[in-house]
Amino acid sequence: MIKAENLTKKFDTIVAVDHVSAEIRDGSVFGLIGTNGAGKSTFLRMLSGILKPDEGNVTIDGKPVFENEAVKERFFYISDDQYYFNNATPADMMSFYAKVYPAFDKARFQSLMEKFGLDTRRKIQTFSKGMKKQLSVICGICANTDYLFCDETFDGLDPVMRQAVKSLFANDMAERNLTPIIASHNLRELEDICDHVGLLHRGGILLSRDLDDMKLNIHKVQCVLKEGMEESDLTALNRIKTEKRGKLYTITVRGSKEEIEGLVESYQPIFYEMIPLSLEEIFISETEVAGYDIKKLIF
Repeated sequence: MIKAENLTKKFDTIVAVDHVSAEIRDGSVFGLIGTNGAGKSTFLRMLSGILKPDEGNVTIDGKPVFENEAVKERFFYISDDQYYFNNATPADMMSFYAKVYPAFDKARFQSLMEKFGLDTRRKIQTFSKGMKKQLSVICGICANTDYLFCDETFDGLDPVMRQAVKSLFANDMAERNLTPIIASHNLRELEDICDHVGLLHRGGILLSRDLDDMKLNIHKVQCVLKEGMEESDLTALNRIKTEKRGKLYTITVRGSKEEIEGLVESYQPIFYEMIPLSLEEIFISETEVAGYDIKKLIF
């Protein structure tokens, strides 16, 4: 387990990360959401021991990360700013990473490069941005580390490649308990992969919750009320948001599914159904309670 406690990092007068604490459980996907400049990259660089926190500490299974080679062998960091050796080919990078990571799988590297249509003998400097991102992911996956730190990894990938990368993550999570930590400015990119999501804003965590926990406590109901009833009559429901199109009401409600169904049925509507909420809708509801408009923060 990765544990970050009260991490703070300043660059001159700028507070990039401000007393952030987080616990990342093994075998889960931790999504870190935030706009550009929110502190995501700085936070990941402290997790990976590239930057030393001004305050606080980072540990993996109780062992400090900073300047600890044994611990650093347990994770691979994919930076948003791609860096490769001058004139290097993917084969050169494979040889380099195989020396750094003892469990690096060369055979799988060759296989994935072929499946992704990337030439191992071509100069990386001639690759497109998306091809470089694909190469980074392949290197990270083949390093066979316990943790994979991904900074805007899906940025620059087309939709097909995004799904391919997510499939790789899912496969390694199932087979060897890989734990990806993914930072992104786009909430929608993480909706179908994350177990836990943290919202970072101006260097601090606004919200850090398990998605399952959030989904259990907030639901959306579509209904047509019986003649003479209005939305204002639904006083027993803990309503967060209501939309109306003709006679159809779409209501976001806080509470358990069973509780909400019982209350809605007590009003004897002509029709009703429970429909799933998107990650975006859940976060909008949760952050509005805290006085923030996530649409201005993320989208």
